[in-house]
Amino acid sequence: MRLQFFENCRGSVAIVALLLIGVSGVATAQSPNATAECKPIHRIIRQEQEWQPIAREETGIDPKAFDAIPDLITKRKMGTTGLMIIVHGGVAYQYGDVKEVSYIASCRKSILSLMYGNFVENGQIDLKKTVGDLKITDVGGLLPIETTATVLDLITARSGVYHPASNPGGIKEGMEPVRGKTKPGTKFLYNNWDFNVAGTVFELMTHQNIYDVFDACYAKPLMFQDWDRSRHKKSGDMQKSSHLAYHFYFSTRDMAKIGELMLRKGKWNGQQLVPEKWVEESTRPFTVFGKDAGGYGYMWWYEKFGRDLPGLEGSYTASGQYGQYITVLPKLDMVIAHKSARNAAHRTSKEHYSELLHLICSGARLYL
Repeated sequence: MRLQFFENCRGSVAIVALLLIGVSGVATAQSPNATAECKPIHRIIRQEQEWQPIAREETGIDPKAFDAIPDLITKRKMGTTGLMIIVHGGVAYQYGDVKEVSYIASCRKSILSLMYGNFVENGQIDLKKTVGDLKITDVGGLLPIETTATVLDLITARSGVYHPASNPGGIKEGMEPVRGKTKPGTKFLYNNWDFNVAGTVFELMTHQNIYDVFDACYAKPLMFQDWDRSRHKKSGDMQKSSHLAYHFYFSTRDMAKIGELMLRKGKWNGQQLVPEKWVEESTRPFTVFGKDAGGYGYMWWYEKFGRDLPGLEGSYTASGQYGQYITVLPKLDMVIAHKSARNAAHRTSKEHYSELLHLICSGARLYL
């Protein structure tokens, strides 16, 4: 099964992918509160290893919005070290060193989410299985109620298991809720224990290493330019938890390829790397935080980011500490990849990143 799956991942790639995108005649700039009605046309997109540029006049974005980006980064003292804006499959804008490879923090969780897709589809991963079914335990053991958490609960941050995680993130150490009081599946609480155990589940149910699968089934078909399998290994404090974190190290230009893959509903150059149904299901808000307040899917954030602006409807983000972001904006046929490689030394806050998104989307020309 392992060799067969890898062989399928590496299978032949179609010459072109015929995709529908929202492009037609360009209208004059309208009010940010206007509603975009896109008339799709056929566009052939063939991705090469190296990203290809797109003329700004073809993006539907006011060039002044792109020109204002450096000033915004400077004014807000953002820690942006790499930024790529992909529109209609081509590079509309880039800033900084997009080749630099660094830690992508919690974006790793969205990467694992897309990797689940094929295995859920072929039945190797069953989202209804419980922690107890899989005989998963941890340092000091788990409570009986905790063993009833399902795989779906884990990937939606609703397990109700508040065991310490092997690495910091989510619940602050010493501030964990009382264990055994929350029924699995009933409450959202962002907790690295859930996400790390989701990694354990992946390897347990597929009998494959996370990094090996990503290397064969995603890095190679997507023609990653800066991926290095040898630098990837799990980490964490095993005295706290036996379930380690599966950190990834990407460049900005490779992060953008993940976003483009998701934007194209899991397809890359005619090859379906992620099931289309899984892309739609995993990026839909499973937990809704409130009216117009965003939500959380299967390890993807359905962020608010000011949804009064045209183009932000239906957008979703992989978000990592210090300023690592991959945002997919289907309405604008756009992907934004943002990196703050200095991490804690010079971070980019979510508020400042949101301001960057507002700048870009407020410059969107609507297609009527």
